[in-house]
Amino acid sequence: MLVGKDISNNSYPKSIKMKNGTSNGTLILSVKRGNEINIEYSKTEIINKINSYFGYKLINAVRLKTSRTENEKNKKNKTANKLSKNLKKKINEIKSESIRNSLSELLDEANND
Repeated sequence: MLVGKDISNNSYPKSIKMKNGTSNGTLILSVKRGNEINIEYSKTEIINKINSYFGYKLINAVRLKTSRTENEKNKKNKTANKLSKNLKKKINEIKSESIRNSLSELLDEANND
């Protein structure tokens, strides 16, 4: 909990994009919906604590990405599953076996992402 309990309970590091080797990085934070403004106001604090921990200017910017709530994720998954079932039905109606197999493989890959 380098940045504090309030910040760490409402966000987590998603990635760091570096520009010039080991400095001038941009920290991308995933923020729970509804907490964006609190984290926005804490950007300077986050940068200072991280840079202080490492002993040099590693991060010079913080970018926020809002993460979905569990209900939104579940709703999206249900919609995707329903769409996938409908696509499977349509694919199974295709007469060409090679096209049917190719589309089935493509659908499987898309569902795994």
